[in-house]
Amino acid sequence: MLLQGWEHGVRLNPKSGFSFVGAQTVLIACAIKSSFAAAPADPAVPSIFSPSSTPADSIYHLSLFVLAVTGLIFVVVFSLLAYAVVKFRRRSHDDGSEPPQIYGSNQVELAWTVIPVLIVVVLFLAAARVIHAVEDANFPPGTMEITAVGHQFWWEFQYPGQGFTTANELHVPVSDRDHPTPTHITLLSADTDHSFWVPKLAGKTDLIPNRVNEMWIDAHDTGVYVGQCAQYCGVQHAKMLLRVIVESRDDFDKWAAGEKQPAVASGSVAVGRRVFESTACVNCHTVAGTNARGKFGPDLTHLMSRETLAAGAAPNTKENLRLWIKDPDAIKPGCLMPAMQLSDQEIDAVTAYLMTLR
Repeated sequence: MLLQGWEHGVRLNPKSGFSFVGAQTVLIACAIKSSFAAAPADPAVPSIFSPSSTPADSIYHLSLFVLAVTGLIFVVVFSLLAYAVVKFRRRSHDDGSEPPQIYGSNQVELAWTVIPVLIVVVLFLAAARVIHAVEDANFPPGTMEITAVGHQFWWEFQYPGQGFTTANELHVPVSDRDHPTPTHITLLSADTDHSFWVPKLAGKTDLIPNRVNEMWIDAHDTGVYVGQCAQYCGVQHAKMLLRVIVESRDDFDKWAAGEKQPAVASGSVAVGRRVFESTACVNCHTVAGTNARGKFGPDLTHLMSRETLAAGAAPNTKENLRLWIKDPDAIKPGCLMPAMQLSDQEIDAVTAYLMTLR
């Protein structure tokens, strides 16, 4: 069945095809794994060492195997170096004469050629196995389809099956470990190179202009998983953050139903809406049910349902929202959103209007 057998990725089993590494490698791997297992598994802390999705789990176990092999190589090389330094150090009674020279050793040359080649081949095969398992996955009917578009400097998330678009916070239903229900993500770029990376859920995958890439996740636990753009894409690359919100199927369905609804008009904020719709805001942003249909900036239809502003740069509070409207560079220097030069009264009115977009 789909994904079965991938759940534990590359295992360090002495009975497997990697048994030549020996018991020492397994002990090193176990020590490394134990050290990271003691760390708290907080979804909000990005770490490749506490995976919560099949692709991330496969990468995690592959990394343990590679660390074990390279750790063993380090121990052997360092031990031989330390032995040579101590054994052949200069002594007080040395007369400075040249020691006997030994030229060539077929056994030594064969060993330092064949062993590294075998190590490289095994590491290659282990990595190829994981790449094949992740890249060539077959998806069951009903797989969630999402399109992620990278912009400078924010994320657009399109839900074609549900018929709506949101920004910066990706909602997905949790996947059952026994009956995986993965989320397939198509990756596009609107401008320059970006890279989608949520360490607990999957490896990095680039978003490249005029090229379609893809990845998938099947988060096993509910929670908020943080990530960011992992490819330098301009001044605000470091603040191009993203959040993957994994929730139960019922909670996801409720959220999706809310996202399909247009913005709720309120007479109490009519002044703010009028200011918003009469400025250049409508050229960049969309608010469903209004004449704002811009595509350059994030969709604001349900802005206040999000926990953060400016692609995760600040909590989504009234104070931060007002500051963001007044002077975007105060929160995200170098962002492409201009300050609209509104009066304080207009800023208050627009803030009040946007606060109603839930």
